[in-house]
Amino acid sequence: MGVEDTEGAVKAAAEAFKTWQFTTAKQRAHVLRQWYNLLEANHESIAEIMTAESGKPLVESRAEVIYGNSFIEWFSEEARRIQGEIVQSPIPTKKIMVVKQPIGVAALITPWNFPHAMIARKAGAALAAGCTCVVKPAEDTPLTALAMAHLAHEAGIPKGVFNIITSDRANAASIGKYLCENPLVAGLSFTGSTAVGKLLYRQCASGIKRLGLELGGNAPFIVFNSANVEKATKGALASKFRNCGQTCVAANRFLVQDGIYDSFVNSFVGHIKDIKMGEGTQPGVTTGPLINHAQFEKVSSIVQDALDKGAKALVGGKSASSLGELFYEPTLLIDVKENMRVYHEEVFGPVATIVKFKAEEEGLKIANATERGLAAYFYTEDVAQMFRISQGLEAGMVGVNEGIISTPEAPFGGIKESGLGREGSHHGIEDYTYIKYVCVGNV
Repeated sequence: MGVEDTEGAVKAAAEAFKTWQFTTAKQRAHVLRQWYNLLEANHESIAEIMTAESGKPLVESRAEVIYGNSFIEWFSEEARRIQGEIVQSPIPTKKIMVVKQPIGVAALITPWNFPHAMIARKAGAALAAGCTCVVKPAEDTPLTALAMAHLAHEAGIPKGVFNIITSDRANAASIGKYLCENPLVAGLSFTGSTAVGKLLYRQCASGIKRLGLELGGNAPFIVFNSANVEKATKGALASKFRNCGQTCVAANRFLVQDGIYDSFVNSFVGHIKDIKMGEGTQPGVTTGPLINHAQFEKVSSIVQDALDKGAKALVGGKSASSLGELFYEPTLLIDVKENMRVYHEEVFGPVATIVKFKAEEEGLKIANATERGLAAYFYTEDVAQMFRISQGLEAGMVGVNEGIISTPEAPFGGIKESGLGREGSHHGIEDYTYIKYVCVGNV
């Protein structure tokens, strides 16, 4: 689809908003719950579609459907908890009320790495607030979005309330620009790269739109001397290699204190060698291919740059071409230095790098030496250190002795160049509501 199709979707959403905004919270909660029930009933079919178009193993696709559905369930319940205020007036004859109302049409631009969950996390909140949606899924993964839309229709979500615009790469930029600049669109939520997020930020400025941005990360994973090595290794494996390393909250830089360095590296190498790559539908497969050629070339070039400059690959370091042209071996690099691209760039692939440090202050300094601040992780058995590092890390989300932190109940989002706003939790609805102050006089 192109800009003309997007124009039609925006007009349909704007027309539907005229009535959807006046539905009661109970009505919206009911229809969202119906959608959730249908998504659950079609769990396996959605997972199969996702594996077919993204390559991720079925075990991961199934987990994503559960995770994504949980946001629809969560926001079906939160719809009835969008509370206002009665404020104490300084004047006896005036009453002050504060109410929250839906902003209008919400444009939702979602990525390919989690084609179900990213739509659910945004659309669940928008619909619960009383907004209508125009969703543009990633060019690589449109089919999961269309399956969700089909079930939304069956659940009773009215025509025009939930719209999908699919496109190829040639039309993606013009569609994004149109959504940013169309005055009928009240707000835009985007998950993707920081570079594209900055572009959309500029394009939205002309209309001063409500903006939610969940952008790139460069997550540190710190292992202190007091850490439990086995727990840290398992957490590292889950955080780094889930979805073939193609997650915005994936651990990107492993910082290991010198006293525990050797034991952690040896344990990590053993676990990485146990990863089974292959076609996502095959039993036992835990890691699939990269999403496309551009991503494959990026990962390959970053690793080759590190190897050329003196890094050593303890595991992997090359393509797994015997499995397919987009497969890349799970890789562990040591002797990583500041002059290497991998030291600074988000890899977004199955590549782990380890940097040794001595003092706590040094590890924290390296962890914070980035313009990104989405997620961060650290392992320690020292309670005092838990509080010091949690406070000192410059990130919107921190995992302490835990490598998987996402859940509908918690606010998801970053600081610095990792974005604006929060998704999930009761804060997730705030991007889709505005506050109206009502003053009633002469009471």
